[in-house]
Amino acid sequence: MVNRCGWATSAPDYIAYHDDEWGRPVHGDDHVYERITLEAFQSGLSWLTILRKRENFRRAFAEFSIPKVAAFDESDVERLMNDTGIVRNRAKVDAAIANARAAVELPGGLCELVWRFADWSAPVPAGLADVPAQTAGSKALAKELKKHGFRFVGPTTAYALMQAIGLVNDHVIDCWVREEVSALRNAAAPC
Repeated sequence: MVNRCGWATSAPDYIAYHDDEWGRPVHGDDHVYERITLEAFQSGLSWLTILRKRENFRRAFAEFSIPKVAAFDESDVERLMNDTGIVRNRAKVDAAIANARAAVELPGGLCELVWRFADWSAPVPAGLADVPAQTAGSKALAKELKKHGFRFVGPTTAYALMQAIGLVNDHVIDCWVREEVSALRNAAAPC
């Protein structure tokens, strides 16, 4: 039997996401923007809902191309609000567009900004109860993103982003992915 983080065992979508993506370093502005957007849409919902709609989100948001989404106008907002394949929440749609516009303005790019908050010194969680919902690092990341005009990026969402893209390694101690993620993180330049 393969040991996984406890949250990742209830559905095949979770297993695939956990085993192939979660915690692995994500590089490139558009890829980081995709994860910020999906984490924001997940707020208040099940991550499984977002995973199952992910391809629809990619189609609806121009494959998460920052310049393309930054150019969205009111007709795009209307199109998105009528798209049953995504989560149709006006505040989150508006935030996704505002975040793309904010990302376009970042001098060094979104990836560079976010990766400044990597924290590889966190203790190894023995179980899910040891994984925090937010940290001092996620509070600082949320504050920095908000300073640049990002929305729907509170400390809890920022921490979920940090976990998802490899800024922290919250795979529990006996999870088979933990060592692989650590090796990837140490071997790769962030952006």
